[in-house]
Amino acid sequence: MRHVVFEDKKVYPSKIVCVGRNYKKHIQELKNKDPEEIVLFIKPNSSISEDIYKPEQPCRYEGEISFIFDKGKPSGVGFGIDLTLVDDQNRLKNKGLPWEKAKAFDRSAVFSDFVRISPEMIESLRMELWINGDLKQSGSVKDMIYSPDQILKEAKKYFSFYDHDILMCGTPEGVGFFNKGDIFEGKIFSENVLLIGRKWKVK
Repeated sequence: MRHVVFEDKKVYPSKIVCVGRNYKKHIQELKNKDPEEIVLFIKPNSSISEDIYKPEQPCRYEGEISFIFDKGKPSGVGFGIDLTLVDDQNRLKNKGLPWEKAKAFDRSAVFSDFVRISPEMIESLRMELWINGDLKQSGSVKDMIYSPDQILKEAKKYFSFYDHDILMCGTPEGVGFFNKGDIFEGKIFSENVLLIGRKWKVK
């Protein structure tokens, strides 16, 4: 089982529940249609990684505000990177086939450590993703089409959330491709206070 770190302890999520198309400008940049309902998909425990690995095929980064569960509630926050095999996803979508191979492959969910937050802090959260010193993505909970509470209510109709499962809440605009050796830095803020930050060098 793969682990993440929550409050300086290794914990083992059973799964990651992910949300697609949750920022309007990101929908526009990929020329997608507005969703008529919340788009959910799953990444398994085997997709978790502490480091960023560049696959051989074209791969897109998507930075996300991510919550970890404890006692049935989202109790911690961290920075997550959802990696997507773009050519595979487009090919499978065009054939009307499931696209787990493009989203749920090994090491496709990269996380910082997670820190505990209070429920009152959730609405104040925002993220930044810097690559090689340039700000590539910035977005907040307030920018989301569906709030974390709305996402959770919908997701719980289909999925049980166990302690240390993770919810990734979608990516803002600014997604793109990357190379080995690139330096990523993900940050999560509450208002203007930095809660957690992590740097990665792409392997």
